Amino acid sequence: MHANHEAGAPAAETISFDDFLKVDIRVGTIVSTDPFPEARKPALKLVIDFGPVIGRKKSSAQITENHAAEDLIGRQVMAVVNFPPRQIGPVMSEVLTLGFPDAGGKVVLAGPTLAVPDGGRLF
Repeated sequence: MHANHEAGAPAAETISFDDFLKVDIRVGTIVSTDPFPEARKPALKLVIDFGPVIGRKKSSAQITENHAAEDLIGRQVMAVVNFPPRQIGPVMSEVLTLGFPDAGGKVVLAGPTLAVPDGGRLF
């Protein structure tokens, strides 16, 4: 499912700009978090608000090592919003929340450093 996330991994194969435009990456604000004890690896259930057009979407994210649930409310994150929903245990994950691996390979969420309008698309 995942590509090699190590910092020393080679770049992926070249794609066209049109291919890049097919991936719809938007910013949204986390409005709720819940434990996800049924997940195979420690994870949280997130609800992310992507603004009035896309609305609120659910996501399952393996982010518990670097992010406490109570600290995530109000945080803006980036997510792919145009993948088909994916069943993860009892949860239907509607978006892929994005992050980068830290030195130990644990997820650090990706998001803007300044507040931006929810629903904004990455370019």
